[in-house]
Order: sequence, then C-alpha cells, then structure tokens
Amino acid sequence: MSDGGYKIRNKEGIHFITFAVVEWVDVFTRKEYRDIVLDSIKYCQNEKGLLIYAWCIMSNHVHLVVSAKNNDTSNILRDFKKFTSKQIISAIEMNEQESRKDRMLKIFKEQGEKNSRNSKYQFWRQDNQPKELFSDKFSSQKLNYIHNNPVEAGLFDKAEEYLYSSAGKS
Repeated sequence: MSDGGYKIRNKEGIHFITFAVVEWVDVFTRKEYRDIVLDSIKYCQNEKGLLIYAWCIMSNHVHLVVSAKNNDTSNILRDFKKFTSKQIISAIEMNEQESRKDRMLKIFKEQGEKNSRNSKYQFWRQDNQPKELFSDKFSSQKLNYIHNNPVEAGLFDKAEEYLYSSAGKS
C-alpha cells in the first residue's frame, strides 16, 4: 500500500495490517459503525477476492490478516478504506442519536484539511504498516495479538467471547 510510505511488496504474501481511526476516535463503540466494517469486509471477500485469515474490530482500530486471490490486496484495502470512511462518516452525520457527532466530525474535518488527498474528511490514519507473515512464529504472534486485543483491553476474560473478532469463529 502506498499509505505513509508502507507498501505491500510481496503481493502473494499474507499480511497483518491495522487500520486506525484518526486521532484514535472511539467510533466502533457503536454496533452500527462496526457493522459497516463487517459488511464491507464480506463484500470484499465475496466480490473482490479478499481472503481473511483473522480479524478484530476494537473501539478505534481494526486488525486484519489478509491476502487476495488476484494478488491485489493493496487495491482491495484502498477501496475498503475509501468506502468504509465515506459510509461511516455518512452514518455519523445521519445519526440523530449520536451524542458525539459534532466532536467526531470536527476531528475528521480537521484531519482532512491537513491532507491534500481529501475533499473534506479523513477517517482512517494513513500509517497502516502492513507486515508480511514470513514465518510460523511471526504468524502465531500476530494471530495471538489480534485475538487477545479485547482481553488485554479488559473487555472480556476470554478472546473467543468477543463477538467482533475471528477468535471464536471456526
């Protein structure tokens, strides 16, 4: 990926990647916004050939272990980020029950103004730092990190209890 100078060099490889919300805003505390991410992941799997090996949605970031059938992981993830950012910002704007709306939109607008590639808002940080899973040990480490993120955050005692993760999925 071209974000922040970090690229997927081995297009055939499996990569660990984290997408964080700008300023680490806790957007995904609401189911509605998490579901946008999940629906987009499912679409990318079914329509674009994204292969998901592990995932976890936390309050302000998303961890994925991915590759792509056509070795175009970078393009799929670019489109995923673009689509989800527009959908989530639109959902925030339209959500009359969202008590944090003004504060979040202000942050997204301020961050968008700092980046000439944006027309109005910036939702995702640009420093994704994809890491290729080059060994069994490194792969296991990243998988444990992803699945234990909710446990380390104090949300659950067991990783498999967290619904927004692949830990309890077969």
